[in-house]
Amino acid sequence: MLRKITTGLVLAASLTALAGCGYSPGHRALTGGAIGAGGGAIIGAATGMGAGTGALIGGAAGAVTGAATSHNQVNLGN
Repeated sequence: MLRKITTGLVLAASLTALAGCGYSPGHRALTGGAIGAGGGAIIGAATGMGAGTGALIGGAAGAVTGAATSHNQVNLGN
């Protein structure tokens, strides 16, 4: 149970931090989805959930996070 909670928190924190890529909502959704899919695949494989399942969940979460945020919300040190 703790492993699942930790995995979710790490994934959410990384998606939020990395959603600052791009300026348009479409570009941010695309890059957020790609980053989320990569991170989700790694986490899914490490936790036994499966790389494919992790990539699907991470990609969806990354795309939604990227599209829902604006470039002004995350300052990556322009």
